[in-house]
Amino acid sequence: MSKREGEGCGRKRKTESAQKTEEYVDRSSPVIEAFKLFQQELDTKHDKYERLVKLSRDITIESKRTIFLLHRVTSVPNVEEVLNEANSRLDAVRQKIGHIAEELGEDDLYQFHKAFMPGIQEYVEAVSFHHFIKHRTLISLEEINACLVFMRDEKTKTKVCGRGLCPGACVLTFQVTPTDYLLGVADLTGELMRMCISSVGNGDVDTPFELSNFLRQIHDGFSYIGNVGPYEVSKKLHTLRQSLGKVEDACYTLRVRGSEIPKHMLADVFSNRAAVLEEDEGAV
Repeated sequence: MSKREGEGCGRKRKTESAQKTEEYVDRSSPVIEAFKLFQQELDTKHDKYERLVKLSRDITIESKRTIFLLHRVTSVPNVEEVLNEANSRLDAVRQKIGHIAEELGEDDLYQFHKAFMPGIQEYVEAVSFHHFIKHRTLISLEEINACLVFMRDEKTKTKVCGRGLCPGACVLTFQVTPTDYLLGVADLTGELMRMCISSVGNGDVDTPFELSNFLRQIHDGFSYIGNVGPYEVSKKLHTLRQSLGKVEDACYTLRVRGSEIPKHMLADVFSNRAAVLEEDEGAV
C-alpha cells in the first residue's frame, strides 16, 4: 500500500470514528448546553471588539485630519475660522466616541480597552492641540471628559440604560483613562515641534520661544512620573525629549544667528539641523 493510500484510509477511519462519536452525543446534555452559551458569549464579545476597532479607526482618521487642519494656523490670516472648522470636526469625532459608549454599555471598559485605545489617544492629541492654539494652555483630563457626555432618546438603539432600550432620554458618558491622556499629550509634543518649524518659516520668531517654555513644562511633568508609569509612557518620554531638543535648538539658532539668516531660509536651516540631530541620536 502506498503512503497516499495509507493516509486516505487513516482519514476515512477518523471520519467514521467522529460520526460514531456524534451519534452517542446527547445534545440536551447540560455540558453541551453550557458550551453553547460559552460560544454565544465569545461570538458576541468578538463581534463587539471588531465594531470597536472600526470605530477607533474612524476616530483616528478624523483626528489626524483635524490635526493637519490645525497646522494651517501658522500660514492663514484668519485663525478663528480654522479653529471653528476644527471644532466642528472634533464634534463629529465626539459623536463617534458616543457610539463607543453605546457599544460598551455596562461592560467593563478595560475589557475592550485595547480595541479603541489608539483612536482615543489620537483624539486627545487633536483636542489638546486645538486647546493649546486657542488658549495657550494644556487641556486637563477633566475638561476632556466633560465634553464626552451624550444624550440618547428612546428612538436611539442603545443598551446603556438596562439591557434593553431606554424608556426615555438617557445620558451616556465616556471617560478617557489617565494613561490614554498621558500618551495623547506625549504625542502632542511632536505636533508642537512641527508648529515651531512652520512658524519660523512664516516669519514668526516669537512662537518658538513660547513653545519651548510650554514643552519644558510638559517634560518636567513627565519627569515626575519617571519609570513608575506604564511602559508606553516611558517610551514616549524619549520622543518628547527629542521634540524639546529640536525646539530648543531652533530657539538657540534664532537667538544667536537669527539676524544673519534671512527669514525665508530659517525653516530650511532648522529642518536640516533637526535631521542632523536625529542622525546623531540614532548613532548613539
